[in-house]
Amino acid sequence: MSANARPTSPHLQIYRWQIQMVASILHRATGVALAAGTILLLTALLALASGQPAYTAVHAFCASWIGTLLLLGWTWALAFHFVNGIRHLLQDLGWGLLPAQFVRSSWIVSISSLALTVLVWACVLAQRGGV
Repeated sequence: MSANARPTSPHLQIYRWQIQMVASILHRATGVALAAGTILLLTALLALASGQPAYTAVHAFCASWIGTLLLLGWTWALAFHFVNGIRHLLQDLGWGLLPAQFVRSSWIVSISSLALTVLVWACVLAQRGGV
């Protein structure tokens, strides 16, 4: 058999995007985002331990639009990874393995992660007085 006649493996240009595929890819991506976002969290904790000038600088960055965007993204990544982790735990127990249940749980994870993010940021803004 020649090299050109060999069958090719399916790839993203052949597969149609489905919510299960998106949830799986996002679970991996949010894991990486959480690891990267932890650097910002550690920086804030080190600045807090270093004194007022260092903490003021980190606080100013986090209050900027880019810092707020990073924190918002990190919050969503945490919510998605958490809820999807619960879904994986339930699947490990044998629940939700039928295709229709798998699709439904993927949508539930996506929507609930957005709802959790909105809830967390509503609490944050309420504590700040909306500033």
